[in-house]
Amino acid sequence: MQTLNTDELRLEAYEVSPERGFLPAEDPLPYLEDPYYAPWEQIAGELPKLLVARKLRQVVESMPRLSTERLQTERERRRAMMLLSYIGHGYVWNGDAPAERIPANLAVPWYELSEQLGRPPVLSYASYALDNWRRLDPNAPIELGNIVLLQNFLAGLDEEWFILIHVDIEAKAARAIRQIPTAIRAAETGDLPTLTDALREVAAALEAMYAVLARMPEACDPYIYYHRVRPYIHGWKNNPALPNGVVYEGVEAYGGEPQQFRGETGAQSSIIPTLDGLLGIQHADDPLKTYLMEMRLYMPPAHRRFLEVVEARSRVREVVRASGDPALRDAYNACVDGIQRFRALHLEYAALYIYKQQAKDAKNPTRVGTGGTPFMKYLKKHRDESGAHRLE
Repeated sequence: MQTLNTDELRLEAYEVSPERGFLPAEDPLPYLEDPYYAPWEQIAGELPKLLVARKLRQVVESMPRLSTERLQTERERRRAMMLLSYIGHGYVWNGDAPAERIPANLAVPWYELSEQLGRPPVLSYASYALDNWRRLDPNAPIELGNIVLLQNFLAGLDEEWFILIHVDIEAKAARAIRQIPTAIRAAETGDLPTLTDALREVAAALEAMYAVLARMPEACDPYIYYHRVRPYIHGWKNNPALPNGVVYEGVEAYGGEPQQFRGETGAQSSIIPTLDGLLGIQHADDPLKTYLMEMRLYMPPAHRRFLEVVEARSRVREVVRASGDPALRDAYNACVDGIQRFRALHLEYAALYIYKQQAKDAKNPTRVGTGGTPFMKYLKKHRDESGAHRLE
């Protein structure tokens, strides 16, 4: 087998930061400075009030149709995508019945941005978490206590905390992600001590990620999450309230046909699939695997490419298995245990925050996740498949 050139795995080539992992290398833009885009900024800034007053649809329908051509930088485009994604989901879900059509003044620029950024015109994890934070002290770390959201739906402690937990986990994951090129190279060259050290770092990062996830109940109450946070992040694929999807008016590429896109979900984070790829953790062919492959279409394209390269190239598992080195095997198993433990806690939260809640509205089902899947069965299977990769 031909070994790929090690230079191909420079993190920066895939918009991955050694210090921040999949978070943007520069803090997200706090606002669009060009006054031309003031209508988007004003509506997004008023979003919690407009949703409470049930006035958002009326305001959006009278909003000017703006071009995306004046957005100069990637940061500006990501900011604009975040604003329109929040406004768009607010528009669809802010009523007794969901809106089945998105007006052209919102749909067209949203679609244009989605084409420029390489992900669908729907609220995805990249806009909900990766591009949606600022630091209170710009010189202090990206972590709980120093980060706040740039954009909310209804605002409030529980919504803020729920998303910020994800941002902190992304920041903690950087310690693992930056070890990936080293680990892959060490496996290819048979450098077992370096591989052992790299895997120990990955395991330590997984511990830190778990510790952050364990803080979710501190400030995000299950009832509030289910009834106030979750309704706005649903998509329009496999959603019982929008069986046909949503029409994006004025988008020629869609020809007036309704479109179906998944809702925002942590399954769109690149962390765990990339670590699975590094460790050779595989999942059986079934609807879950099909769904997870589909989730990659919602990731920033450069992150998706990185994940695919790691999967294609990593020989870590086979090298550990063939080595007979107890320290290396222990380091590898600590990583597998870390992923299984993280998934197990996530499963507990899915039961507590969604499955056990009382469904009162077809728009917010308890049996289907925001991504449109029967999540309890899938998450259990995932947890168990992860643990089965331990090397004894």
